[in-house]
Amino acid sequence: MRYIESPKNEQIKQVKKLTQKKYQRREGKYLLEDWHLVADAIRAQAPIEAIYTTAKYTNEPLLRRFYAKTTLISPEVAKALTATETPQGIFAVITLPKQVLPQHFDGAWLLLDRVQDPGNVGTMVRTADAAGFAGVILGNGSVDEYNPKVLRSMQGSQFHLSVLHADLNEVITRLQAQKMPVYGSELNEQALPYREVTPLNDFALIVGNEGHGMSDDLLTKTDHNLYIPIKGQAESLNVAVAAGVLMFWLRK
Repeated sequence: MRYIESPKNEQIKQVKKLTQKKYQRREGKYLLEDWHLVADAIRAQAPIEAIYTTAKYTNEPLLRRFYAKTTLISPEVAKALTATETPQGIFAVITLPKQVLPQHFDGAWLLLDRVQDPGNVGTMVRTADAAGFAGVILGNGSVDEYNPKVLRSMQGSQFHLSVLHADLNEVITRLQAQKMPVYGSELNEQALPYREVTPLNDFALIVGNEGHGMSDDLLTKTDHNLYIPIKGQAESLNVAVAAGVLMFWLRK
C-alpha cells in the first residue's frame, strides 16, 4: 500500500480540489469524507476510484477488496484534506453519477426551488430517503449536491435514491404530461391545508428558498399549493422541517 506523508504532495493537492464544484465537474468525480459515508458507498457499490486512509482504518474488513485502490496517508495529510475541524482520517474519490432525468417518473419526488443552505438540502435528501421517495431534484439556484456540507448532511442517502440537478420548469412540464400531481408549498392560509390531500404513491412536492419560499412562477404551475397551519407563535417553519412534515404525510 502506497504511503503519502506530506500534505504538499501533488496528488493530495489534486484530490483536495475535488471538494470544489468547478473541479468536480471537470474531473467527473468528488471527494467523500467520513468512515460511515465511505462504508455506505462501499455497501451501495458506488463507483469508488480511490481511497485515502490513515492507519486507523487499514484493518477494516470492508476495505480489503479496495487495497489496490487505497493509499495510506499521514494524520497531517488527513488534516489537509478534511472539511471538518476533526478529521476522521478516511476519504474516497467517487465518480459523479450521470445527471439524466428519468424518461418516466415513478414514485414520490422532492423538488427544491433555490434552496441554498447545505444543511437544509442534505437534511431533506436524508428525510426523502427515510420517507421512501424515489429522488430529489435540485432546481437552478440551489446549492450544489456535492458540496462537502451537503454530503455530510445527506449521511449517505445519495446512494439510496436519485439526487439530480435540473430546471424545475422542465421537470414540472414532464411530470404533468404523465398526469403526476405536483404540489407546491406556501406560507399562505389561503392555500390548501396539507391534511386535506389523500396520501399517494406517485407525486412531486416542491419546497422553496429559505427566505422567500417558492418562486411565483412555479406556484402558478402546481396542481395545488399546500399550507401547514401554524398553531403557536412562530411565523414559519424551517424549510427542512416543513418538507419533512409534508413528505411523511403525502407518501402513501
